[in-house]
Amino acid sequence: MKDVIKCFVILFCLKINAQTSSDFEKIGYLLSDALLYSEKYIIPITDAAVYQSSSGWVLSPKKKEKWNFTLGIHTNIFFVPKKNRDFQIKNSDFQFFEIEGATTTIVPTSLGNNDQIYLVGEIGNEQVRFKTPRGINQETIIYPYLQASLELPYGFEFIGRYSTKTKLKKGNYQVYGAGLKYNISQHFSSWESKKIHLAVATIYSKEDVSFDFLDVNTAYGNLGISEINGLVDTWHFNLLFSKEFKNFDLNGNFIINHSKFEYLVGGPKGSIEDLIPIQDIINNLLTRIAKNKTNSIFEITGVYHIGKIALQSSFAFGKFANLNLGVQYQF
Repeated sequence: MKDVIKCFVILFCLKINAQTSSDFEKIGYLLSDALLYSEKYIIPITDAAVYQSSSGWVLSPKKKEKWNFTLGIHTNIFFVPKKNRDFQIKNSDFQFFEIEGATTTIVPTSLGNNDQIYLVGEIGNEQVRFKTPRGINQETIIYPYLQASLELPYGFEFIGRYSTKTKLKKGNYQVYGAGLKYNISQHFSSWESKKIHLAVATIYSKEDVSFDFLDVNTAYGNLGISEINGLVDTWHFNLLFSKEFKNFDLNGNFIINHSKFEYLVGGPKGSIEDLIPIQDIINNLLTRIAKNKTNSIFEITGVYHIGKIALQSSFAFGKFANLNLGVQYQF
């Protein structure tokens, strides 16, 4: 990080010679502090997004009639855990900023509340002062989406999901994806006769979350990092089993997923961009916090059939807890 800051200072000094190199060094430290803050702020919501995208994909592991088509409307309910709603910052954490009126304090993550404090610093003999970003301030994250499935030959089933961009109190969330299920129990007649079904599924999903971030003004202009975006690519590997009880199915699903994370700052570019590309520099630095992660999740699903209508309720748990409710019509 220090090497990156030094390179930034040298480039900035070459471009503007009228001010002291000390000011340019401070801008480098400001960017370093922004990176530290962004990591603790945005990662909880992208970790949560993986769980939100994992639930309710398969109505049943059972093999259906070929070309059977199902269309459903779902509501996903994610329970925001208290331990991921805030984090502590100290003056010693920062190279540029200080906490106004304190040496240490608690601030919300993207999953947290509306509390805000001021961080302050100085560049070009002018004070840099801004409010820390707010969290979603919600006990649950609720969003609707459409899902469809089509039974293919040989026990395969194609599944697709799409949600429009859902407005949260302080951000936006969107998920979409598709996958393929394969029924295994079709090869074991004794299982089928007992109405026990087993399947595997591979699913890809894309999660996109965005939040208001740091609106920072300096003597050289606005930095233009007023929005932060988290993009998550997730592969879900599912082992599914179920038992039929007349009109009711009880399903279990063991999920292993692997996610690739990407973080970007955006929004209208600040006036400082006339001097140096701040957004590009920050986005390059953000690659340092974009770590891949693997999760294990267990899901229990109950499905009640009323003619061609299926009422589905899925509860997934692991690091987080997530509830999914759906109504599907089988054509």
